[in-house]
Amino acid sequence: MKLYYVPGACSLSPHIVLNELEADFSLVKVDYKTHTTEDGRDFYALSPFGYVPLLELADGTRLREGPAIVQYLADRKPERALAPANGSLDRYRLQEWLNFLSTEIHKGFIPLLYAVLAGKYGTESAKPKLEARFKWIDEQLAQRAYLMGDDFTVADAYLFTLTQWGQASWLQSVYKANIHFDDLPHLQRWYRRVLARPSVQRALEAEGLTVTARCA
Repeated sequence: MKLYYVPGACSLSPHIVLNELEADFSLVKVDYKTHTTEDGRDFYALSPFGYVPLLELADGTRLREGPAIVQYLADRKPERALAPANGSLDRYRLQEWLNFLSTEIHKGFIPLLYAVLAGKYGTESAKPKLEARFKWIDEQLAQRAYLMGDDFTVADAYLFTLTQWGQASWLQSVYKANIHFDDLPHLQRWYRRVLARPSVQRALEAEGLTVTARCA
């Protein structure tokens, strides 16, 4: 398998999941400005929208969209329990989380990450909404170790990736989302727990990212 990625982008989520599964895969870096791969290919020829992640299977089949990719990967090794069984209520709870993270958190960052293009109104309206969503997540983590309960799942890999976009120093030269998590103790605790996972550390190192033990 090949994972096409941009360092620190949402492709970090399936990268973490691949490490959790100890899967056999290779990384292909994509330049987010030129939309070319590190070996000189036009990324638009591989993915029509030009964004990561993109997972390419051994037979050449390509799968797009992070929530779909991480569920596909988890189902390849169900014994690792990164996603509940298909058809179970817990699986729909997982999809509930993935949809929430995708639409309310991931997309909620866009006006802040591209503040110049979004304009003042987009920034001023998006920031309070996003902060409220993170506060709600903090409340959900008050009595649980991970988003789904006691066990790490693909939803945690996705949320970890998104928290980086708040204050991560390696993003500041490009983006300035300026979201703080200082008053969210449960999210802070969860963040440190996820950051300590070997799968996360390997992914960060492979993508050349330096992240502190404090919530980004």
